[in-house]
Amino acid sequence: MHFDLKHRDKNSEARAGVLQTAHGAIETPIFMPVGTVGSVKGVHQFEIEHEVNAQIILGNTYHLFLRPGLDVLEAAGGLHKFINYERPILTDSGGYQVYSLANSRKISEEGVKFQSHVDGSYHFFSPEKAVDIQRSIGADIIMAFDECTPYPCDYQYAKRSMKMTHRWLKRCQEQMQKTSGMYGYEQQLFPIVQGSVYKDLRRDSAKFISDTDAVGNAIGGLSVGEPAEELYDMTALVCEELPKEKPRYLMGVGTPANLLECISLGVDMFDCVMPSRNARHGMLFTSQGIINIKNKKWEKDFSVIDEAGTATVDHFYSKAYLRHLSKTKEHLAIQIATIHNLSFYLSLMKEARTRIIDGSFSAWKDQMVEQLTRRL
Repeated sequence: MHFDLKHRDKNSEARAGVLQTAHGAIETPIFMPVGTVGSVKGVHQFEIEHEVNAQIILGNTYHLFLRPGLDVLEAAGGLHKFINYERPILTDSGGYQVYSLANSRKISEEGVKFQSHVDGSYHFFSPEKAVDIQRSIGADIIMAFDECTPYPCDYQYAKRSMKMTHRWLKRCQEQMQKTSGMYGYEQQLFPIVQGSVYKDLRRDSAKFISDTDAVGNAIGGLSVGEPAEELYDMTALVCEELPKEKPRYLMGVGTPANLLECISLGVDMFDCVMPSRNARHGMLFTSQGIINIKNKKWEKDFSVIDEAGTATVDHFYSKAYLRHLSKTKEHLAIQIATIHNLSFYLSLMKEARTRIIDGSFSAWKDQMVEQLTRRL
């Protein structure tokens, strides 16, 4: 696995690159659809590859560990074989679920004890076990085990948590060195920068992470409720510290405008449940702005979903028909809306890459951010 940085924007920190993996090349900047339990909700793998044109998807270690379980995944030959998807897969380590399970987990230096949301059973994740589970899942990119601090978070807690995340990272790296992949291809570990919204902590964490010389690096602990200004400030600060020649992955972000702003700060990779989750509630991201398809104003609007859209559904169905499906709670509404939103995110990344290469990114970004945040 290696990263080739191909182009840099002259007026911002935006970059275009190629991340080579055992399951294919990923052109950056890139957005990764979230396939929590081995599926992107509402969309099957054929559509993910051929309609959405996703180059990589994300799986969730916590959820896959609970269901279907490692015995099933190993018997299938790993997650790629189990879901019949041969493009790259990234797995998070379970750290964010530790954050979200605040009422049913206990954190110690050794790891995290948590209660399953499925059946109430108790389990324990250590840094070593998080690596082993991701080895078994078969991800191309494995995330280091970390603690995602809440927002707001007091300084001393954020500092203690960051230091523990760094100690956990060393244990993850040692476990990676002791073990090997199960399915005949290379897997790589990405460390995660933490430090809440404190500049000195973020800078210290980014320097610590940089010194590990990993293939790629991630920025965690953001998009957890902080204002957009702090999201951008912390991202810019961390990108200044992380190695220029390595891919940078901003975890859990965000809206189309968030993505474009963070690309301009130097981020290469993103994931977020927003496009698929919002689709299930009738919220569409389009080239002209944001649509709530359930609103009555679309009842007799027979124009296509998005004239500038790249997916077949964008030109095949009208807004009026999609509103009808949504109001009658037809499953097809979720499928169409999800394909549209994910296709829009991926086409936005492709256009950003083109603009970085041809030198027009900054002016285009400013125009698009204003356009994409409009409510239609």
